[in-house]
Amino acid sequence: MSLITFFKGYKKFGIFFSILCLVIIGVIYNTLNQKKPLPIWNPERVNDEMVDESIRHVSKYHTIADFSLTNQNGETITQDTYKDKIYVADFFFTTCQTICPIMTDHMYQIQQELISDDEVMLLSHSVTPVRDSVPVLKTYAKEKGVIDAKWNLVTGDKKQIYELARKSYLAVKTQGNGDRFDMIHTENFLLIDKKRQIRGFYDGTQSEDIERLLEDIETLKHFGGS
Repeated sequence: MSLITFFKGYKKFGIFFSILCLVIIGVIYNTLNQKKPLPIWNPERVNDEMVDESIRHVSKYHTIADFSLTNQNGETITQDTYKDKIYVADFFFTTCQTICPIMTDHMYQIQQELISDDEVMLLSHSVTPVRDSVPVLKTYAKEKGVIDAKWNLVTGDKKQIYELARKSYLAVKTQGNGDRFDMIHTENFLLIDKKRQIRGFYDGTQSEDIERLLEDIETLKHFGGS
């Protein structure tokens, strides 16, 4: 038997084997690149220093508490404003000259990236609500390019805002009671799903974290937003 005759006999097998290899490679690639659901962050799962002692035992069903605050247009903003929305939350103050300008620029970046996406909104809480009145927030919003329909800057009762930061968003390391001497300062951005659950923590001063946040928003949307 000649060498040519030998190879002709295995031609069909070679074609079949090549196709099989391509199919296997395709399956492996799709498996490795398949989107996985984001984790749900309950207090028990988060570093203790970020969680108020009273809720450290909570292992499931943690959600953002109801709230009622006022935005840059003097409108009342509640949890219903964000019903069936994915949103990014943070804490800032208008006179901050350190991390807040960077965070606000990154929030603006997120706004622009998702400007046509009605499924996603932004929510920035002032941690100096007495100073950051509605007119002050309005001026700041205009300076920073805030789109009202997309992004709310809110002021209101300080104790409520501080309790939200500490017991709902799990965003702050320091302890306090929200009195006039209390002050929080955090770089954390929080990704909240349509069920008001925390789905991610991000450093709002780091560009790479913003890219990760945008990717996680797409992942969350892939799974219906919750």
